[in-house]
Amino acid sequence: MKKERNFHALKGNIVYSKSPDCLEIFEKGYLVYEENKIEGVYLVLPDEYEGILVEDYGDRLIVPGFVDLHVHAPQYTFRGLGMDMELLEWLETNTFPEESKYKDPKYAEAAYQIFVENLRKSATTRACIFATIHKDATLLLMDLLEKAGMNTMVGKVNMDRNSPDYLCEETEESAEETVAWIEEVQKRNYKNTKPILTPRFIPSCTDELMRKLKSIQVKYQLPMQSHLSENYGEITWVQELCPESQFYGDAYDQFGLFGKDCRTIMAHCVHSGPQEIERMKENGVFIAHCPESNTNLSSGVAPVRTYLQEGMHVGIGSDVAGGTTENLFAAMRYAIQSSKLRWRLKDDTLAPLTMTEVFYMTTKGGGEFFGKVGSFEPEYEFDAVVLDDSRLKHPQEMSISQRLERMIYLADEREVYAKYVAGEKIYG
Repeated sequence: MKKERNFHALKGNIVYSKSPDCLEIFEKGYLVYEENKIEGVYLVLPDEYEGILVEDYGDRLIVPGFVDLHVHAPQYTFRGLGMDMELLEWLETNTFPEESKYKDPKYAEAAYQIFVENLRKSATTRACIFATIHKDATLLLMDLLEKAGMNTMVGKVNMDRNSPDYLCEETEESAEETVAWIEEVQKRNYKNTKPILTPRFIPSCTDELMRKLKSIQVKYQLPMQSHLSENYGEITWVQELCPESQFYGDAYDQFGLFGKDCRTIMAHCVHSGPQEIERMKENGVFIAHCPESNTNLSSGVAPVRTYLQEGMHVGIGSDVAGGTTENLFAAMRYAIQSSKLRWRLKDDTLAPLTMTEVFYMTTKGGGEFFGKVGSFEPEYEFDAVVLDDSRLKHPQEMSISQRLERMIYLADEREVYAKYVAGEKIYG
């Protein structure tokens, strides 16, 4: 017997991207979906959908859910602090002492509950998240995220060198705990929360550990996330630790943890040179652009225009607590603003980023790491955020594009009216 189709629709001002350089806008349009798949977007509801359940959001904006490609959950507790330091000092002074506290399950639960609840209220529907080296605390975070309904990838961090004694694993221990964590995740059979391998960065992981992580990656077919070319001091350190590597990214690639058969996110890529850029392009590495963090820690401004021109995968990361907020509206405006400074002060051949480009990066650009995510094109997964900008008073009529642009500069969680993830309404 043929299964009866079960369509639903949202009605409102629908905005999404197919490409970085233009917005698709349907004023008072219909977004039709079936379970977790987009069917289509229409100005007038076709006759074939007559009688389906329509949720009418009036004059509000409906956009794809935002994707945070890089955020550190345990750092949420000290966002906005220690911003007078550069990366390596900041890690030693702020990050490592705080992350050591997650050995205590009670502390971990109290801290992670705050992070997850605030993420739930935001416009973010999907995220790639660093936890700490602690297996049990990482599982606790995944439990909380699963209940919250967002679609996330979470990583137990690996660190077996150049780390303080209180936050450093033995090599074998790090590998064994990683396997134990993955197998426990499999037992829990989460619907929305998946594991992702997470070596913190090359300076904190020995060659032996990286080889073990590659074996784990192959066995369990996991993606991977780490950091790349964020800060000049870090890059010099990697050159000293890995003199045989041609460049920073090559130090990952020699272990098979840099794209190709290992789906990979590299955060920052502020100072990637031509060789590194070419390798990332060849290997299909995703770049998580973290503009606020790169400013706060004096790292620099990534050449995002180059990455877009080369057709590379680029998304947005909040990078809390290098970044101060999980609000990706803020990340978008920081991306635009920092690109203007780069263009004016460093390289006038690379034009600043536009509103349409950063919106694309925050939706479809980052969403592609999860598959067909981040757009309202047919067959894409149904992630959507309904935005109510009535708080932002204005004396005259504005276009839908203008309203979206204004929200990039002014909006926060207060504008989030409703949120859908993988076909399920989780907020509003």
